[in-house]
This record gives sequence, C-alpha cells and structure tokens, in this order.
Amino acid sequence: MADAPQNAIDRAKLDERALAYHADKPAGKVALELTKPCETQLDLSLAYTPGVAAPCLEIARDPSLVDRYTARGNLVGVVSNGTAVLGLGDIGALASKPVMEGKAVLFKRFADVDCFDIEIEPRGVEEFCAVVEAMGPTFGGINLEDVKAPECFEIESRLSRTLDIPVFHDDQHGTAIVSGAALINALELAEKSIAQAKFVFLGAGAAGLACARFYRTLGMRPENAFMFDREGLVRQSRAMNRWKAEFAREEGPSSLPKSLEEALDGADVFVGLSAGNQLTPRMLSRMARDPIVFALANPTPEIDPALAWATRPDAILATGRSDYPNQVNNVLGFPSIFRGALDTRSRAIDDAMKRAACEALAALAREEAVPEVAAAYGGVAQSFGRQALLPTPFDPRVVLRVAPAVARAAIESGLARRTIDLDVYPGELAARMKRGAATRQR
Repeated sequence: MADAPQNAIDRAKLDERALAYHADKPAGKVALELTKPCETQLDLSLAYTPGVAAPCLEIARDPSLVDRYTARGNLVGVVSNGTAVLGLGDIGALASKPVMEGKAVLFKRFADVDCFDIEIEPRGVEEFCAVVEAMGPTFGGINLEDVKAPECFEIESRLSRTLDIPVFHDDQHGTAIVSGAALINALELAEKSIAQAKFVFLGAGAAGLACARFYRTLGMRPENAFMFDREGLVRQSRAMNRWKAEFAREEGPSSLPKSLEEALDGADVFVGLSAGNQLTPRMLSRMARDPIVFALANPTPEIDPALAWATRPDAILATGRSDYPNQVNNVLGFPSIFRGALDTRSRAIDDAMKRAACEALAALAREEAVPEVAAAYGGVAQSFGRQALLPTPFDPRVVLRVAPAVARAAIESGLARRTIDLDVYPGELAARMKRGAATRQR
C-alpha cells in the first residue's frame, strides 16, 4: 500500500506561480527561432528574394522535395476549438491557447518536434475540417487537441481521409496508448490474462471510447467489457451515437448488470475517465483479487488513491496526476509517436504504430532506471513494480525506444514514404536530443 503523496502543491500557490510563469516577459511559452544565419546581404538574398526562388521552383517541379527545402517535415499543427479543454470544459478557442502553447512546448522538449498552435472558432465538423484541410500544405502532421466528443471522432476520421499526413487526436489515442502500456504491465504483475480479464469502463467520451477500442487490439474480449456513462450501462436498447454503439451490450437471455457496483463484482480492471469520486470503497471491495484501477479523471480521480489502498491494499492503481505513482501522462506518447511518423514521412498513424508505441513503453518501464530519472525526481527513481508501471516523462530513453518502434511499424505497414536505417536511427535520435538539450541550456 502506498502512502498519500508528500509533494502535493497547494492549488492556490500553484495557480499564482503559473500566472507569473506565463506572464513573465516574453509572454507565453513559445517563440520562433531562426535555423539559418541572416547577418549579411548574402544571407538575406539566400533566405528571401531572389535566392528563395530556387527551392520554390524545385518544389513546384517535385512536391516531395518540400521536406528537403522547408521545415514542413518537422512541423506539427496543434489544432483546437477549445470545446473540451483539460478539466475545464468548453472555454472557447482563445482561452485554450495556453494549453495549446503548452502542447507545443512538450513536442519540442521531448522529441524536438516544432509546432504551431492553431486555435480556431468553428465548432461544426464541416467548418472545422475545411479550415484544417486548407492549412494542410503547411504541416507534416496534425495533432487535434481538446475537441469534444462526438464531433472529434468524425473530424479525425474525415481529416485522416482528406489529408496525406498523420492526423492524431491525442485526447483519444494518447490516453489509450499510455494507459495500454500501464495495463500490459499491471496484468503481468497481477498474473492475469487480458483475454480472460473482466473490464468495466466508466466514461464514454473521447478518451473512454478510445481506450476501450485500443484495448481490444491488445486482446480484450468485447464480451468481457462493460461500459457505463451518465445514463448507466451502454446497452442496445438506448439511443446513442455510432461510436458509443460499438460497445453497447446486447440484451438477451443473460442478465446484464443493473448498476456500476453490480458490474464491478469480480471485475479485474476498472478504467475511469469520467469525474471525481465515482468509485466508492464498497464498489472497489467487490472487485477481483489484485484489482487494476485506472482512476484517470482530472484533477480529482474517481477514487482517492489513499482511500483505494486503505480499502484494497492489493490494488494496482494509476491516475492522471503527477503527485501519485503511475501517472498516465500523454507526454510519454505523442511527441515520440510523431517523431517516428515524421521521420518516415508517414501518411497516417495506424493501429500497428500505436501498438508499437504502447509495447515499447511497457518494455521500457521494465528496464533499470537511469540516473537522469533520479535527478529529475529529487534523487529517487523507482524500479519496475506496482508503483512504477510506466517510464517517467524525463526518462531520456522514451523517444529512443518509442520513435524507432513507430518508424519500424510505419515501414512494415507501407505507410512510410521514407525508409530509414533502423539500426542507425536510435543513435541519430540521441544526438538530436543532445543538441536540443544543449540549446535549451544556453
């Protein structure tokens, strides 16, 4: 059983520091950096007119050369309309900008991917997609962020068809991939089979549905999964959108659970992506031995971890918070996934690439910790176990494991337009990240 965290930051003090952090000059968190010299008349003539005409004409002749002569191949657009921002809800495009700038920081810090954050007003699927499609020539990939369900499903599906670059809704797939890695390791520690495990999902929004869909690719059987939303069990007699209908239980001769508590009787895995304090001690006590509890609602988990461990000392717990063990943090996924997709010039990010990222994260968590991890966490680095199902975001090996795994999957699936030497690639990544760290420290 783990104790309550000792390093929790007082929320009022954190808010005060966050405001000062963002307001310190220059305001915000990102800026444009030049990558070529522009100090002489010759530099200016090369960067702009007349010299710039040469690469323009080359690209007009052969569009595939755009990644050779411009930054497009390392540029991702982080696009949001602000309709589902973190735990803040529908706060609008303008108010979402600090989050989108933050996403750009994470892309750059953890995988050296450049970003433009794009906040747009359109909320309807048609209007939103039209705006992003018009921006397609600018980017090597699109990261959809904080767009509410169910529109986010249709938006991602359409953009994946109409654009020839990776389109990735991180609220769906990032959560699914990282929690999937935690699930693989939790099941191993509990000595349980994913094919035999009973799953209960609470929350049927973008992340909840994506997790359920992704866990099926890992081996979860649909007949062993029960999904609940605000109206109760998702079942066929209810009206619902087509994405939720994928997980609707058939009402037949066998009786279905009438409540969340009843469904949790004998359950092996609880996945919460809903709201705080929805999982009671009584419900938890009904779960099977070594229950796996992913209480991922933010900022308040579905059950307080201290209460969960007091109720079930054998629980294997993960949350979305950094002040408890096993944080399911999407930064373990999206930067490195895009790194591998961009470096292979992939047309998309498919299920095989997602599984490759998930399995690479799970495997890395089982490796011995490196000194950099201990340095980032006050000199303490936990070894793999119930309190360490996942690598930490500051483990420098994350991008070195995940990006090559994604690149290999892209090449094998035929989505890659560029073949890279996978034996050499990890070394190139390590050198790239080392240069990036040196730049940040200047």
